[in-house]
Amino acid sequence: MKLIIGNRAYSSWSMRGWLALKHAGLDFEELVVPLFDEAWEKRREGDEFAPSLGKVPILWDGETVIWDSLAIVEFCADRAGRERFWPVDAAARGMAWSMAAEMHSGFANLRRELPMNVRKNFPSQRLSTAVEAEVVRILNLWAQARARHGGTGEYLFGEWGAADIMFAPVVTRFVTYQVPVPPFAATYMEAVLHRADVVEWIELAQEEPWVIDEYESAAAD
Repeated sequence: MKLIIGNRAYSSWSMRGWLALKHAGLDFEELVVPLFDEAWEKRREGDEFAPSLGKVPILWDGETVIWDSLAIVEFCADRAGRERFWPVDAAARGMAWSMAAEMHSGFANLRRELPMNVRKNFPSQRLSTAVEAEVVRILNLWAQARARHGGTGEYLFGEWGAADIMFAPVVTRFVTYQVPVPPFAATYMEAVLHRADVVEWIELAQEEPWVIDEYESAAAD
């Protein structure tokens, strides 16, 4: 298997696909492709990128190709056992599915105004009304998952799983932009940030030579 990803510093979708493969315990080769450099447009025209229309991450497993982060999560769940990624309890599983899907399709203002950059810590700033509403929604989802299904575990549904993988880049964004969070969320974020695979991703990002200037300054009010 080969996973093609973008810069670890900036590519939240790549982080999700990579964490899924790591959690599944699958052996894979990884190819890091610098986003938006001078060779980006030409590179994304290659055959390896064709199924995804030049987007990352993209996973090749022989002739099988999966080019979406949530699809890669599902591929890994089928390979490693669905209970490894999704709660066994039906109510918890339904909520985890819904949260992962909402993260996959929503929170556009957060993505746009607080782009991922795991190498930076910006001073705390006033969030726009739209982003603040999305932050509140995320914190409410986290609180409901922890209260209903977290049990004695550290993560949203007790054990580390697909929902945590989908929200892991949000955790890094909250750190980068010093977004205020309540104590329960801070505890959850600490658990995510101390997970070995997350630590590895962030450490490898520090070693990357590539810089995207527009992601290197704090978002405007």
